Amino acid sequence: MRNIGRSIIYRPITLNYLFLLFFTTLTLILILTYAVPIMVKGLMMPPTLAIMIFYLSLLGSYINFPIKYVETIKPEIEYREIRIFGVRWMLPEFTWNVKRMIIAVNLGGAIIPTAISIYLLIFNIPMFEAHPLATYMKIIISMVIITVIVNRQARIVPGLGIAIPGYLPPILTAIVALILSQIPPKSNPTFIAYISGTIGTLLGADILNLHKIGKMNARMVSIGGAGTFDGIYISGLMATALILAAT
Repeated sequence: MRNIGRSIIYRPITLNYLFLLFFTTLTLILILTYAVPIMVKGLMMPPTLAIMIFYLSLLGSYINFPIKYVETIKPEIEYREIRIFGVRWMLPEFTWNVKRMIIAVNLGGAIIPTAISIYLLIFNIPMFEAHPLATYMKIIISMVIITVIVNRQARIVPGLGIAIPGYLPPILTAIVALILSQIPPKSNPTFIAYISGTIGTLLGADILNLHKIGKMNARMVSIGGAGTFDGIYISGLMATALILAAT
């Protein structure tokens, strides 16, 4: 196990991916019409910052920053065929299979959502909330609830890593945030939803499952990427959107 230094890992780019990226770009205007106002109205962000975050989150889902290598050793039995005086024998051979796995952090699914949450905690909540301490406590409670439930629903997918149902985090986050926000003194539910939804999903799905990396059988395990990116990224935006629609 050793650190691998500064480097960036990109997903391989194919012709199909470029076509998909081109098609997605044509539809981003429609998505942008809804996603950016969610961040501006719900999270009280400047429009320029909201647009930048939106694009960086999508493009950042393809960028992983490696943290370390982890070597996993598994025993394997292979059979070697030999012939002696015309008789075929299958002789078992016991070997150790050493695999090197990369643990990385996804830019769009881990780094950016965490940075946004820190921004909201330091700047927006003290500025826009009448009782910031109460809001902080509700965020912690919501985060614990989401972390526990998401962790129980997360599954190890060999060859992929960790996966969670994409619909679970946003719906759960919206319900919990709406309930907690109504407890006196009232708080802005969108702050609770985004921070607890993104960080809670990141903790419950990825961080608390890192001890199971030996079962993943993948070349790279990305914190906030692969099977959990949609849960983390969509959780913040969708939960905020559900709350704005309900209030």
